[in-house]
Amino acid sequence: MKLESLKIFQYSRRIPEIYGTFIALGLTVYFFVAYLAGFLHVIELRALNFIILAAGIYYSLKQYKRTHAGDINYFRALAIGVSSSFIGTSTFVLFLFLYLKIDHSLMQSIIESEPMGPYLNEYIATFAVWLEGIFSGFIMTFIL
Repeated sequence: MKLESLKIFQYSRRIPEIYGTFIALGLTVYFFVAYLAGFLHVIELRALNFIILAAGIYYSLKQYKRTHAGDINYFRALAIGVSSSFIGTSTFVLFLFLYLKIDHSLMQSIIESEPMGPYLNEYIATFAVWLEGIFSGFIMTFIL
């Protein structure tokens, strides 16, 4: 079964919601893989978050072009890319906030390993992740 034959990939509306959900799922799966493999504290691997975000934005723009006869202007592309990354990042940050509230040992290890650790709590940590995701999505939308 080809992906293009699934009905969700034929929608011309709700594209940011669809691909924002895919971005959130990709980030969540990557988080669990990193957590279970024990390389959650390797900062350089956060670049993979950028790749997941870029893929979601790229495919959202590609679907918009495909469902609108190849027509996409600058501001429409900007709105679709930024809203896709906003939805995906916000959903992932909500998950991360709840996870940090439940798993106190993870939050404690973040506090111990980060330079600003004594000043961190679940709110500040997830807000930093949210800002990073929003601005990464904005930059990636400009690049694409």
